[in-house]
Amino acid sequence: MLISKGGDFALGFFSPTSSNKSFYLGIWYHKLPGSRTIVWIANRDNPIVTTSSPILAIGNNSNLVLSDYHGHNIWIASSNIATGGAQAYAVLLDSGNFVLRLANNTDIWQSFDHPTDTLLPTMRFLVSYKAQVVGRLVAWKGPDDPSSGNFSCTGDPISPTFQRLIFHGTMPYCRSNVLKGVSVPGGTYLSNTSSIVYETAISQGDEFYFMFTVSDGSPSTRFTLDYTGALRALSWNYHLLSWEVISESPKAACDIYAACGPFSYCDLTDVFPSCKCLNGFEPDGHNFSTSCQRTQELKCGKQSRFVTLPGMKVPDKFLHIKNKSFDECAAECSSNCSCTAYAYANLSSAGAEADLTRCLVWIGELIDTGKSVDSGEREPVPSPCRVPWYAPSFL
Repeated sequence: MLISKGGDFALGFFSPTSSNKSFYLGIWYHKLPGSRTIVWIANRDNPIVTTSSPILAIGNNSNLVLSDYHGHNIWIASSNIATGGAQAYAVLLDSGNFVLRLANNTDIWQSFDHPTDTLLPTMRFLVSYKAQVVGRLVAWKGPDDPSSGNFSCTGDPISPTFQRLIFHGTMPYCRSNVLKGVSVPGGTYLSNTSSIVYETAISQGDEFYFMFTVSDGSPSTRFTLDYTGALRALSWNYHLLSWEVISESPKAACDIYAACGPFSYCDLTDVFPSCKCLNGFEPDGHNFSTSCQRTQELKCGKQSRFVTLPGMKVPDKFLHIKNKSFDECAAECSSNCSCTAYAYANLSSAGAEADLTRCLVWIGELIDTGKSVDSGEREPVPSPCRVPWYAPSFL
C-alpha cells in the first residue's frame, strides 16, 4: 500500500469480497476501523482477473500505467501538460488526492479530476465547461460490484449551472433545488457530530463546479452516490464507529423525480411526506401521483392572479429570461396566457453570465415541485402560480 503522510488514506489493490477474484486499484480511508470505505477506483470497469501480480508504475513519458505481470495495460493516467522530458513522481495526499507531480511541484494529473462515486472535501467537481456537462458521479453497480452502475449524478444537460440531477440510465431520477449565486440552497449541513459541511457552486471563467469543505476538527466526511440512487452526505461517528447520514436525496418516495405528477408537490414538511396539490388545484381523480387539475378553468380573457408559494423547490422545465427586474419578470408571465408560474431572485453573485437577477418562467404543466423546511426559494416573491380570480372590479 501507498499511505498518505498523515495516515488518513491508503492506495492499493483490493477485492470487494473474499470470494471475488477481481482486483482493483483504489483509495480508501486508512485509519477508520471495520471494512474498507473505498473513495476512488482506477480500473472499475476493467478489473484485474489474472492470477499474475499487477504493477503500478510511472512510464518514461510520465504516465501512470497499471498493468498485469505479462505487460498488458489495464489502466493509464496521462496528462496533456508538457513535461519537457522531466520525470514525474506520484504521491498520495492526506486529502485523499492521488497526484502525479513533477520535481518543480507542477501537478500534471490528479485523481480528484476523475471521481468515481465519491466527493471528498476540497475536491473540485467540474460540472460543466463552456456550458457543456463534463463531470459525472457514477454509482457502483451493486454493494460488492464497483463497476459503473445505472445511477449517475451530474448537471442538468439543458441548464448545467442551474441544477443537478441524479439519472437512472438516461431518465431523471431526482433533482436538486435550483441554484442561486455561489451558495447552494440548503448547502450548509449541521450534524450531531459537531461538524459543519459547507457546499458551494462556483463559476470561474468557462468552468462551473461544486466543492465542499468541512470545519476544522470535523470527522471524515464524504458525498457518495450509492448503487440505489441515493446521494448522501456522510460523516464518521467515532462513538458508533459507523457512517452517519447528514443529508440525503431523494428524501422520500415522493421526492423521486415527477413522482407527484403535474401541478402537485412533494410535501417533505409532513412527518410522513406525501403528494399535495398546489393552491388552486385539486386531485385529478383519487391519485395524487397521476396529476392535479384546476379547481376552476383558467380563461385567457378573464382576470387571474398569482399566489405566492414560499419555501418551495421550483418546478423543472423552466425558461430563464436574463436581465429582468422583478416587475419585468412578472410582466413576462402576466402578459402570456400560457405562462403558469414565475420565480424571481436577486443572486448572491453574477456567476458566469454576469447577471445578478434570475427570472424563471413556466409554460404549461408544473412538474417535480417540492416543499421542505430546509430548502426552497427564500426571495420576497417566490414561485407565484397563476390561479383564476374573478372579481367585479376586474370584469
